[in-house]
Amino acid sequence: MVTPEPERQSRFLDRLRQPEPLVAAELRPPPADLSSADGMESWIDLHHALRRLVRRDTAVFLTDDAIGEREEENLRHLVTNLAGDVPKQRLVPFLTCKHPLSYCLRYADRAASQGIEALVVLGGDTTAGPPRCLPHAFLLRQEIRRRVPGLTLGGWTNPHRDPAEQVRFLLDGAFTGEFYLSQVVSHHSARRVEAFVREALRRGLELPGVFGVFYYRSANPSTLSALSRFFPVPAEEVTREFQRGDTAEEICARSIRALRAAGARHVYVSNLGHRRAPERLEGILEALGAD
Repeated sequence: MVTPEPERQSRFLDRLRQPEPLVAAELRPPPADLSSADGMESWIDLHHALRRLVRRDTAVFLTDDAIGEREEENLRHLVTNLAGDVPKQRLVPFLTCKHPLSYCLRYADRAASQGIEALVVLGGDTTAGPPRCLPHAFLLRQEIRRRVPGLTLGGWTNPHRDPAEQVRFLLDGAFTGEFYLSQVVSHHSARRVEAFVREALRRGLELPGVFGVFYYRSANPSTLSALSRFFPVPAEEVTREFQRGDTAEEICARSIRALRAAGARHVYVSNLGHRRAPERLEGILEALGAD
């Protein structure tokens, strides 16, 4: 099944097709169970972080119930609280299948009507939270494409898995997307990324991709163990790096550098938090440029 491309191309997609490397940020909306006061404070922190991040060449992804935990709706904040403060072409919300189908389609309508140009549509964690409205994200992307043909849509790939299989999924016309994000990878998994990129080039994949990098703030064993439920965590290697005195920014920059060498031009950085997200990203970029 081949679905039509969007009626208009987003400026975010234009940016991904440019040769200059992009370092984007992934942020999480506040948890849905915060008190009113704590929720307001968290939204204020996120508001300031978004304004500062998008002033530079930074796209920002906003998660949707990340790792199965309920979050405040990302789109409501973008529309209600940011207004014209932030250029919408640099904001790319996530939408998972972990909502009723009617909600997902209304969400796409609302996003397009408010000037959001691109969405990342994901399946969502099947081990926690409500069930998916559709078994696979590509089915939801197809529904959204028929309903809101002007939106640019992104999907997901996992370089930790068989590269031939993953590239085949992206090449399939049923994928219904113009770009993809990847599962979190690092300099410790650069060979997997290199194998994926090599297979993508061999098969002629033209979709631009943005590869995930995790900002490890420490080598706390319980934290690393908890994270391993969601993606492969090089716990021993990260622990050794912190033990020898490397900073969190240096470790993250090392991953970005290795991924670029492996052929991954664009990355997004996860786990930056809210209040210090701009400073942390700036520190990563400084460490990256110091090489």
